[in-house]
Amino acid sequence: MNEQLNIQWFPGHMVKARRMITENSRLCDAVCEVIDARIPYSSRNPEVPQLVGDKPRLIIMNRVDQADPTVTAKWREYFKSAGFYVMETDAKSGKGTSSFQNTIRGILKDKIKYYSDRGQTGRLLRVMILGIPNVGKSSFINRVAKRRAAEASDRPGVTRGKQWINLGSGIEMMDTPGLLWPKFEDKLVGEHLAFTGAVRDEILDTETLGAHLIKTLVQLYPNAVEARYKISLDSEDGFELLSRAARKRGFLISGGELDLERMSNVLLDEFRVGKLGRLTLEVPPEE
Repeated sequence: MNEQLNIQWFPGHMVKARRMITENSRLCDAVCEVIDARIPYSSRNPEVPQLVGDKPRLIIMNRVDQADPTVTAKWREYFKSAGFYVMETDAKSGKGTSSFQNTIRGILKDKIKYYSDRGQTGRLLRVMILGIPNVGKSSFINRVAKRRAAEASDRPGVTRGKQWINLGSGIEMMDTPGLLWPKFEDKLVGEHLAFTGAVRDEILDTETLGAHLIKTLVQLYPNAVEARYKISLDSEDGFELLSRAARKRGFLISGGELDLERMSNVLLDEFRVGKLGRLTLEVPPEE
């Protein structure tokens, strides 16, 4: 399989969003970065440190219900050892989100004491919520706010502007647009973002993307692929593996030709909603 995926997607509104995040970060006491637990490295925007400075940082590993729990535990320890606070959540069901406010108070306990010592007990704590497109950021915000405060969608690029959301408990969240960075230096990062839907499917060659995904899954979780699609895995060619899955599903077009585009769409959809099981595509770097 020689087809390369050169994935770049940086809509114009993201330039404005970067500027807005930098300008508003000074108003916030802490920054929370929502990432996809299936791709913890690729779903972290490398520009965040320069955009928000040295604010206390909370990593929210979302979609842990779809990620490999053993690998998630390794990532949790990796982030903690790097000096980050960490939460694990499934915003869709709400699992893990209820501890958010107490976690923020714990992170900002010194600031709370500072305010209290100066007679400012109850001063509002402001927290910026960041994340690349389609990591479940809006769903997380709605769970924490216990209302539909942010528009949630499985399409990237829905949130376009900032929004302050008061939790009514002395904490205010600032929702921000899903933000990518101008160039994916690592080809694998672009692939992983495409697999999970963080970049728009319309800009991609679906069959090539599906071939790369099934090849990746066979390398990492062969039993999951075999169990789901009932195919032989004795090939390292993604298009061949995709063809076998299409044949098994009976996806044909006129003339008996295999419908690889349909199979690719099914594979992507089933991976994204967790029908292949709990899978994580990246492990933490070696110490």
